[in-house]
Amino acid sequence: MKISTKGIYALEITVDLAIHSQGSKMESIKTIATRRNLSEKYLERIVGLLKKGGILASTRGAYGGYTLAKEPKDILISDILIAAEGNLSPVECLHKDIDCGINCNKCVTRKLWNEMWNSIKSVVNTTTLEQLVEASKSLDNQS
Repeated sequence: MKISTKGIYALEITVDLAIHSQGSKMESIKTIATRRNLSEKYLERIVGLLKKGGILASTRGAYGGYTLAKEPKDILISDILIAAEGNLSPVECLHKDIDCGINCNKCVTRKLWNEMWNSIKSVVNTTTLEQLVEASKSLDNQS
């Protein structure tokens, strides 16, 4: 499994919003891009995926922008990554029936892939955005 820049930037966007958009305060993509030193155009595409996935909410207009659709404690890292990346499993046979040419009952590596996938799911399904924000604050205090 490889997380692309979409997934990495999705986490950056949501952490940034969790820190900077408390209450009804909205943030623009431009502001997030500037703060995180990321491409504004690329963030626009990712923000659309996060909005579609129910992670972000938006408002149009002069005072519009983006904010989290839920509290950071209620957003799992898996929710963010799936919204940005789609399915995260390391091999297709773990999430759909495919014909790779190997009999699944005799596939020596399928058990390994499944164990890896279960470990990954264990982390992303139990880690919240709030925990990432707290980790970010502790890193800021070390500087």
